[in-house]
Amino acid sequence: MKGKVYLVGAGPGDPELLTVKALRLLQGAEAVLHDDLVAPEILQLIRPSAQIYDVGKRCGKKKIQQGEINSLMVALAVSGLRVVRLKGGDPLIFGRAGEEMEALRSNNIPFEIVPGVTSAMGAAAAAQIPLTHRRASAALVLITAHRASPKDAADWSRYIGSGATLVIYMPGQNYSDIAKRLTAAGLESSTPCAIISRATTKYQQTHRTTVFDLHRTPQLAAPTLLVVGEVVRLANPAAVAAELALPEFSPAKDKVLPHALFKAVLPQAPRPGAGEEPMS
Repeated sequence: MKGKVYLVGAGPGDPELLTVKALRLLQGAEAVLHDDLVAPEILQLIRPSAQIYDVGKRCGKKKIQQGEINSLMVALAVSGLRVVRLKGGDPLIFGRAGEEMEALRSNNIPFEIVPGVTSAMGAAAAAQIPLTHRRASAALVLITAHRASPKDAADWSRYIGSGATLVIYMPGQNYSDIAKRLTAAGLESSTPCAIISRATTKYQQTHRTTVFDLHRTPQLAAPTLLVVGEVVRLANPAAVAAELALPEFSPAKDKVLPHALFKAVLPQAPRPGAGEEPMS
């Protein structure tokens, strides 16, 4: 009897951001193939009797080729095991899940995808950066600075013109090159950026800068994400207060909400239209 493969998202790092289903599968898996950057605290949740394989890579150094990972998954499933392929973030976002799904389908191996909190969402939440904002950005683009070959380098100008927030996965340490690509695509050098390292973990570091000064970014531990766009300014509480222009309110001084704040927070109920009866 064939087993089954689960492509599971481990989230950005914090074990508490695992889904309930991901946790259940880790505790019931008979074999786990995990990425190199999955947090150790998450690996400790795997049942002790499971076969564990580290099939990840770091800094471009591959321990195992993708084709070997595919063959290992197939072999374990053919032997009748419940297999978890554990990936950082979400398996469908820059996780090579597409290639693994093709390999499983071609070998008639049943599989299921279990989504996780993708690194962009986890990192932005941990750094308190709203990825969209009605006054700053109405779109979000997830891209990677690393491609299969140099000739595949993306033309970022198509994204810059939209005014979208850019989240760049796997930016590496060559921020000078990224800054050149951003400015060549038409982005203003004053555009704010944030580099978030080891997001949602106790080791998290966040460095805020601009495209102009991006080349001065200190080397931060992997994994890192680069957020580019006006929304980065809104991680500053003073900027948020200025943007929303809300009146000051102190519960110690005010027994009731100021009328202006009440109107800003709670939308007014619609008035009855033609043919409508007011609610009693």
